Amino acid sequence: MGKKMVVSGNIAAAYAAKLCKPAVVAAYPITPQTTIVEKIAEFVNNGEMNCEYIRVESEHTALSACYGAEATGVRTFTASSSQGLALMHEILFVCAGSRLPVGMVIVNRALSSPINIMAEWNDVMPERDSGWIIQWCESSQEVLDTVIMNYKVGEDRRVLLPQITCLDAFILSHTYEVVDTPLQKEIDDFLPLLNLDYILDVSNPITIAPLSDDRYTPEFRWNQEVAMQKARGIIKEVSEEFYKKFRRKYGNGLIEEYKMDNAKAALISMGTNVSTARTVVDELRKVGEAVGLIKIKSFRPFPTKEIREATRDLSIAGTLERCAAFGSGGPLYTDTKSAMYGMKNQPPVIGFIAGLGGRDVTTNTIKSCYETMLKTAKTGKVPPNFVQHGEIYYDHIDVRKG
Repeated sequence: MGKKMVVSGNIAAAYAAKLCKPAVVAAYPITPQTTIVEKIAEFVNNGEMNCEYIRVESEHTALSACYGAEATGVRTFTASSSQGLALMHEILFVCAGSRLPVGMVIVNRALSSPINIMAEWNDVMPERDSGWIIQWCESSQEVLDTVIMNYKVGEDRRVLLPQITCLDAFILSHTYEVVDTPLQKEIDDFLPLLNLDYILDVSNPITIAPLSDDRYTPEFRWNQEVAMQKARGIIKEVSEEFYKKFRRKYGNGLIEEYKMDNAKAALISMGTNVSTARTVVDELRKVGEAVGLIKIKSFRPFPTKEIREATRDLSIAGTLERCAAFGSGGPLYTDTKSAMYGMKNQPPVIGFIAGLGGRDVTTNTIKSCYETMLKTAKTGKVPPNFVQHGEIYYDHIDVRKG
């Protein structure tokens, strides 16, 4: 057994990186991610972590350095947030298209303007279609475990995709919790060294990411799609293997259901929103309301089949997210509706947007979501689009007819 520590989400991420033994860590500071790479620098300085620690001049360079190092066949790690992730945008596509399983932690923070350093998911949402596996975390323990599991999924030879582990700024990144840390030997047994078929080697020169045209590019894109589809099954496999070894589990690795037995109304959300929602579900269940909760663990690949199965007996569903896709609701909302499209007795979906710019998502916020869902299911009356309601914004444009 390892040891128990009281650490923040960021420090949990740093310990996870240490346990995974990346050969190269590229570091550039940005609030509220900075303490991750600072802690790793401390590990390196103290001789606790053997890696090449590169202090770069920008986030674009940080991911570029990881890309170059990963191409030589070694594991790499970096972390960022907000504008830093936006500056990396170009290289995210390069890593994914080159099928190099770089590991990265993103502390989700609002993008300017206005300038805001608090929790919001709009930084990672523009990258959701870049070809990276993207997983969300609810607790510091989940951060540590997810970084480790993501490497194992992404480095699987059936997948070979880079991975992002997400955690909410300050709410999780700087909040201290008890975390169980595995022994190094346990992680060494669970996560083997990276083994790529094709690497940059001066004794055996090859070309990586060459110029392509329409004769080849569609096949490259299709192979990325196949890999992402395969990742669903690999995520489940790794989740089960992790549970058998460490006795911790986050649903099936794709979604986690909470009190969905006989539920007629369910909220679908991610990250720290889920912790608060569990409390609300418990309270509403005590007064006889048949409500449940679905936690999205894997945002990419999106758990389409699992969402359909979890919502098939609902009268109504809602999504709650800390981001907006201006003009179309929210990304989780639109992805959920797409996943549910064509279901027999498809339930209507309400999209709730709350917590933008770090505003608290309270139990009252979430109770209001459930109240709106239950009222809509009972009356059939549709809330107007994008109406501000207390702490939340909501829209509803997908009502089942007949």
